[in-house]
Amino acid sequence: MKPPNVNNCQIYLISPPRFELNSFKDDLSRALETETVSCFQLRLKEATDTEIFKVSASLLTVCQSHGIPLIINDRPDIAADVGAEGAHIGADDTSYEEARELLGDTAIVGISCYDSRHMALIGAEAGADYVAFGAFFPTTTKMPKSKAEPELLSWWQKTTTVPCVAIGGITINNCQTVINAGADFIAVISGVWDHPDGSAAVLKQFDKLCRS
Repeated sequence: MKPPNVNNCQIYLISPPRFELNSFKDDLSRALETETVSCFQLRLKEATDTEIFKVSASLLTVCQSHGIPLIINDRPDIAADVGAEGAHIGADDTSYEEARELLGDTAIVGISCYDSRHMALIGAEAGADYVAFGAFFPTTTKMPKSKAEPELLSWWQKTTTVPCVAIGGITINNCQTVINAGADFIAVISGVWDHPDGSAAVLKQFDKLCRS
């Protein structure tokens, strides 16, 4: 995961919730070839442990061939076993401390903080590499635990140097709001994979807006 850029927001790409592995490997490779993505998170909420491990191992080779870190959602144990660069954990998952112990000091460990300033401050103090706030907009990917306001990102930028990720329903049409508010990264899912122009084309549009 590239460090935050003081001038530009960056793209945090997340997998769709379901996909066919062989075809998605090609889709992901085309997306990463745009050189617009800072990191990629595998999020498979309904898969078995065996499936998550298999997909993680396969997509790790794609990510590494493009120099992009692979982050595994919810499962730092699988991330450690497969050799991924990090894990993302939510409030109902493994604790940050357990994830850090499993993955080691050099791994990326990010945490979901929803709309909670308290959770974010506690996580940052503990050593999280980034905090994620959301959902900022309506999303069909998952049922959000909270609704976050852009002002939260502005407050965070004034409070700490720990990077923040904006997530939840982010599209080409609304991303400028959270970019302007201070997001270091925008997490994009259906806004990329479901876009009619294709992932590569829309990622270039996102990147242009991140740099504006």
